[in-house]
This record gives sequence, structure tokens and C-alpha cells, in this order.
Amino acid sequence: MKKLPLGMQNFREIIDGGFVYVDKTQYVYDLVNNVKYYFLSRPRRFGKSLLLDTIAEAMNGNKEIFKGLFIYNSDYNFEKYPVLRIDMSNIANKTPDILENSLASYLRKRIEDEAFNIDDEIPSDIFQYLIRDLYKKYNQKVVVLIDEYDKPILDHLTNTETAEANRQVLRGFYGVLKSLDPFLRLTFITGVSKFTKTSIFSELNNLLDITMTKKYANICGIAIEDLDKYFSAHIDYLGTLDSFKQYSSIKDEILAWYDGYSWDGETRVINPFSLLSFFLQESFESYWYASGTPTFLINLIKTKPSSFLTLNYLEISKRALDAFNIHKMGLAPLLFQTGYLTVAKKSYQGVFESYLLKMPNLEVREAFNLSIIADFTENEEDFTENAYWRIKGALKTGNLQDMLTILKSLFASIPYQLHIGKDAYYHSIFYAIMNILGFKMDAETSVSTGRADAILELDDKVYIMEFKYADCAPDASPEEKQKLFEKELEDGINQIERRGYAKKYIGSGKEIIIAAFAFLGRDNIEMRCE
Repeated sequence: MKKLPLGMQNFREIIDGGFVYVDKTQYVYDLVNNVKYYFLSRPRRFGKSLLLDTIAEAMNGNKEIFKGLFIYNSDYNFEKYPVLRIDMSNIANKTPDILENSLASYLRKRIEDEAFNIDDEIPSDIFQYLIRDLYKKYNQKVVVLIDEYDKPILDHLTNTETAEANRQVLRGFYGVLKSLDPFLRLTFITGVSKFTKTSIFSELNNLLDITMTKKYANICGIAIEDLDKYFSAHIDYLGTLDSFKQYSSIKDEILAWYDGYSWDGETRVINPFSLLSFFLQESFESYWYASGTPTFLINLIKTKPSSFLTLNYLEISKRALDAFNIHKMGLAPLLFQTGYLTVAKKSYQGVFESYLLKMPNLEVREAFNLSIIADFTENEEDFTENAYWRIKGALKTGNLQDMLTILKSLFASIPYQLHIGKDAYYHSIFYAIMNILGFKMDAETSVSTGRADAILELDDKVYIMEFKYADCAPDASPEEKQKLFEKELEDGINQIERRGYAKKYIGSGKEIIIAAFAFLGRDNIEMRCE
């Protein structure tokens, strides 16, 4: 079996070291033979840096390293060009001044290597002088590759003042590229987010954004056919281990855990970091999610708990999906661009494109929901995970009273400062619990007579649930609380029955259980079921 290049971003090191390389050079061939300016957005650890390094090797004219790959046998001439690569993940960005100084220092290293005489202190000026001098020295146009272009902004999304100041620095820095068009052979910019062109690439308005282009849907990540082509020996090896005997198909389990990412609604790819980690660790775990989840995502959901309920299978316009605004961050575009949502389907309404978004796979769904519950309740993840398994047992047996006891312990741990007096907050936590358990559950499910809060289907049971919240004075007597509970629970049961939420399941052969949950606050939860 070939070695697995986990965490490796250097194309030459992978090839010379005999590691697995999934051939993406057909895309490199296409890119270098078409337009001059490209932009690509993909989530972290999806192979963007390796793609740029592969382009750099090709544009440096290093033909022999590509032997056996698509581009080697093509008509590409491997002409040698000077390549200027800037990796923003290596640029300090704590403040805009530090960002400018670090950019200048980064470029001066190349200036020293080339023995150029550039004394300017302003990064954008150094940038353009360096490109001009490279052109003159080599008598060839320059290839500019910029990796993680948005990192100086994303690192400070919890401090919008610094994020905005860094954005202004980058706007001026990237803006010089348009005036340098006569000196450029290829410009390729990658990152996680998709800021509007007017906000960061206002001058560089000739970028071709290939993020959602079907032709390049598989430019990063591992396609299903590549799983068979490059990793069949690794799958066969796992099949010899006792710990994998329980799976009827290891490949199908891999796809359930790590496949499902799409940028065109048709082409699906596997998360490469997760897949390689899985083969090396020999265990199904949430590797990509555990490698770093931005806290600002969870904090944003805390401020808008109801938005969490509509994330899976959410329809959104292409215009809204592309926009990334520091001062007004939309949760759905942010989760899509960072890899927590992906395109399930692409459609058109007239001439306008829209996308149906969903969570891509088990890895993201389980880890994301686990994180939501742990952060909402501020419990340790092992505590909440134990609660999940207890709830699962209660639902399997139909013992909702046991489930209520567990829910009370979870909700009692919600910090007072996070408490929001709306049923959406509790609904969000309950919805996350059901998702992490892997139950088929639709939140606010539409039926002809209205929308049920939650419908949960098991093999032999259907749970139809309503969530009610009532304001209750802190000093209310037990009798007053009991009256409120009775009213809310009765309203919940009556709503389910009056609107006929259960009708579609009559005759299914499944036991139908209707339940209402009433919340008077973090410490006061009751339930009635029929």
C-alpha cells in the first residue's frame, strides 16, 4: 500500500516520497490554458494549498515530476515562469500595522533571494515592484498564487474593528494586481470565505470565480471513483481487522461519514483530511471537525437559536450564498463557506440560481450537534454524549418519562446569562439531540394544516411533538406554575390533534405517539403524551 500524505501540502514531497496522490492535474492543465485570473473558495483542509503547489510545479516547468499523471501526457509545454506564492496563513495579522509589516517582511525574503533593490516600505508598492522586477529578470510573465487570502480577516471575526482594518489593508494589497496585467501569466487566489468583489477585490474585478462552477466541482476533495482507484488496498486491509467485521460495506460507511460535499448539487466529494485520518487511525471519528471549529460560529447561533432549526435543507439564493459581510454575517452563508453546509440541489427560478443546503455527512452532523448542545448547556461533551444514549434508549422503548428526566438535567445546566425566553432556544437543543442520535427528524415539518414542531420516525414508532414556552414570574407559586403547565400542555396536544399532524402516519403500521413539552424556564419543564 502507498503511504498516506496526511497534512502534506508539498506536491514534490508527495510524489518523491511515494505517497498517494489523487491526480488533479487535468484541472491544472485546463486552468493554465484558459483565463488569467481565478478565485476558488473551499473549506479549510480541503486541498487548496496542495492545488496551488501543484500549479507552481507545473508553471516552474518541472515536467519530470508529473510523469504518469494527466498533464505529463498532454500537450502542455511546461514552459518555465517565475512563480510568486504568498501564503497568508504565514503572515502575522494581530493588528493592521502588524499585517502590513509582516507582508513587507514576507516579500523582502523573495527580494533578497532575487538580489533586487527595492527599498519601499508599503506592502502594495513592494508587491508591484517585485512583480515588475521578476518579469524583467526572467523575461517571462509572472505567476501569482495567493493562498488563504482571507485569513487576516477570519482570524478576527469576533473583533469587527480589527477585521475591518485588515480588510482595508488586503483590499489595497490585492488591488495592485489589475494594473500589473501586462506582467502576469496567471493569478490564482484561494480562501475559505467569499467576500463580495466590491468589498475586497474592487479593483481586481476580472477574477473568474470557479467556486460553484460544475466544471471545477471536483478540483479539491476525493470523488467516489477515486476512492476505488487510489484507496482500494487500504479498504481491503481494514476488512481484515476484527473491529471492522461489523460493517457489511466499509466503503458505504466511509461515504456516510465523510462523503457528501458538493458545490454544484451533483458532483459529490469526500473530505480528504477526514478520509486520510480515518485510514491512519482505523476508526470512524470526527477528524475534520475536531481539527478546529471557529468559536464565532457557535456564538452566532447562540444569539439566533431559531436559525439553527432551519439549517438542514435550507433554500438560499446564489446572491445570498456568495455574500460575506463582516458587519452583518448571515449564518447560512457562513456555515456553507466554512464547510458545515453543502449544496444538496441546484435550481433556477427564472434566471436566478438558488441552492438547497444540507449538512454533508455524519461527521459534520454529529460533531456539530454535539458542540451545539455542549455549548448551549455548558456541559462537558462526555456528559452530554451520555445523555444522548440515555435518551436514545428511552425513545426506543417509548418511555418518554425517562427522556423528560434526562432533558431536565440538560436544560437545568443552561447558564442564566444564555437563557432566552423563547421556545426556539429549547427547541434548538432538543432538535440537536435528536440529530446527534441519528434519528430521522424534521423540525417544523409542513403538513396540509400547518407545521408540526417536530416529527421523529423510528422503525416501529412515530413521535409527533409540540414545544410550548410560557413566561412565568420568578416568584410564582407551585400552584401558579402547575396551571401554566396544564394550559400549555393542553394547547400543545390540542394543536397536534386539531391540525391532524398524525394523519399521514395512520395505516403505516407504526405506533403513533403525540407529545407536548412545556417550558416555563431553564428549571421548569413538563411533558404530556398520548
